[in-house]
Amino acid sequence: MEPQTSTALQMVDEAQSFFLQGLTKSEIEIVVAGAIQRKYSRGGAVYREGEAADQFFMLLSGRARYFTLTEDGRRVILRWILPNQVFGVMALRHEPGAYRVSAESVRDSELLVWHRADIRRFVVRYPRLLENVVTLASEYFDWYLTAQLALISESARQRLARVLFHLANDIGQHLEDGIVLDITNEELADAAHITRFSTSRLLSEWQRRGILKKRRGRLVLVASERLFACSPQRGAVTR
Repeated sequence: MEPQTSTALQMVDEAQSFFLQGLTKSEIEIVVAGAIQRKYSRGGAVYREGEAADQFFMLLSGRARYFTLTEDGRRVILRWILPNQVFGVMALRHEPGAYRVSAESVRDSELLVWHRADIRRFVVRYPRLLENVVTLASEYFDWYLTAQLALISESARQRLARVLFHLANDIGQHLEDGIVLDITNEELADAAHITRFSTSRLLSEWQRRGILKKRRGRLVLVASERLFACSPQRGAVTR
């Protein structure tokens, strides 16, 4: 086994990688050995929307995210990608296709990268891999459906509270004084589908209430459970 493959195996958490569930230890070693290990610096583009989907990825360390651009060039954050999660599933299609959205590293990251032909051979050899991808795709659809329903039925305050709560669970760093989130006001506004003005106003209000603190471009959630206790009065919906 090559040293790089050995290092990658050590970084893959089999219990956390749903993509690899159902495979034996030796089968996982074979699949991982078929990938190359690549590093991306903070802000580095993994792939761009519309590019040929000729690679499939698993995040080993760091953090990444999906995003797309509106017609006027505004960036819309779609979902964060965490270690042991896979992305670039358009590479699994029988017919060559293009990536539907863009992906970029948010922190210095390491990824496993499979070429399209290689990962397609693996999903044919180990059908459980394809079953796992279908399950992941259905979970993504559930997330998208929840986001759409929230956009229709929830206020700006409720949407931002929900985004913060889920981000705390997904990417938050737990410290003694709270949960640290490395995210900007603009990114929160895009994720919650509200204006930047409303985001700034709500964050300032929650800061005064002691629910969160601002620290060097980061947010520290002190009492995330109180986010939903600060609901607006009926009919008071802001955008």
